[in-house]
Amino acid sequence: MKIRFINARLLTMDKNENVTFGELEVTDNHISYVGEERKNVAIKCDREIDCQGNVLMPGFKNAHTHSAMTFLRSFADDLPLEDWLHKAVFPAEAHLKKGDEYHLSKVAIAEYLTSGITAAFDMYYNPLETARAASDSGFRMVCLGTVTSFRESVDDMVSAYRVINSSKNGLVTYRLGFHSIYTTTREILQELSKAAHSLKTPIFTHTSETEVEVKNSLEKNNLTPPAYIESLGLYDYGGGGFHCVHMQDEDFEIFKRHKLYVVTNPSSNTKLASGIPEIQRMIDENIPVAIGTDGPASGNCLDFFREMFLVTGLGKLRTKDASAVKATEVIKMATVNGALAMGLDDADVLAVNKKADIIMIDLQQPNMQPINNIVDNIVYSGSKQNVKMTMINGKILYEDNKFFLDESIEQIYQKAQEITDRIKRDMRHD
Repeated sequence: MKIRFINARLLTMDKNENVTFGELEVTDNHISYVGEERKNVAIKCDREIDCQGNVLMPGFKNAHTHSAMTFLRSFADDLPLEDWLHKAVFPAEAHLKKGDEYHLSKVAIAEYLTSGITAAFDMYYNPLETARAASDSGFRMVCLGTVTSFRESVDDMVSAYRVINSSKNGLVTYRLGFHSIYTTTREILQELSKAAHSLKTPIFTHTSETEVEVKNSLEKNNLTPPAYIESLGLYDYGGGGFHCVHMQDEDFEIFKRHKLYVVTNPSSNTKLASGIPEIQRMIDENIPVAIGTDGPASGNCLDFFREMFLVTGLGKLRTKDASAVKATEVIKMATVNGALAMGLDDADVLAVNKKADIIMIDLQQPNMQPINNIVDNIVYSGSKQNVKMTMINGKILYEDNKFFLDESIEQIYQKAQEITDRIKRDMRHD
């Protein structure tokens, strides 16, 4: 299968954020040409798409999410994190049944496509169900272990690691992780550390999300959360942390020492009033930052344009400097940094032999006109209405507001609603 895109503005993210005119060719699941327009050349292809001056760029990488939590969208709002988690989320999750995560994840996948997201770093229970949903939908997913004291074990994770990473479809991979230091024990984390060393794999987790979390860690362990994690050898093969709102000076040194990734989640942190991280300091100290939506239970929507704007907007507010966290930095976080954090170094930029994970940004919308600076437009004024096409692994899954999935969008919605209604009924009988 060969698809040729002509008359395109190209934002390749390969070496810089410059936009050029040209064309791009996809052969099967990879990019076979990207560059200047080829004139007077006979090129056979299965489909030729005239981009009409719209932008082709790498898809956004959602570097932290909980896809199957769609059933908790707008379920428990206006609560502080601790109450939200322990009084609403965990009790509802106790009613999930086998197979639920498969159908619930499909709603999230559809929403990712509308937001130009071509890969997600998903942290949730029963990852084999999420992996199956992604594979069936043609979506790229990196599943992450979620060991806690009450659900999922290290053995479960190691088993999922081997099963998913041995899959040959090329769309789904798996990494080790744990929910947080406050939902696990030292013994569990020591066991996880042994597994990480045996597999020589990075570890990711929620960390330093709230002041309460940091305070409790200092009182209990006499260490900040990142320092405690480091002390157990969990960062010996790299990895990173989600949120990283309340980082202390020593935490910055830990992240630099182990070349860890920060994944910031501004919508969730804003809505849960967790705080504003020091993004500009991370940039200045060469700590790579990626962006995540968090789950639909906390930030409610899976909208990468909202996340990008909040990353820069809150970064400027935190420093009281309008020049902080520039759009060029944010677009790199949203694409290249996210891909590298997730281990997707074959899907980070538009270049020959890279995976064909490509989105088209519609410039023929009022929020994009007139055109002065395209990168600034995407970050500061862009929205989901500008996503004209989302291609993953060489297949167009979303184009002109239509989905091309393994089942109809109406069926996906119906099944998710049935699960949501059942869980609410079950909770009323608790």
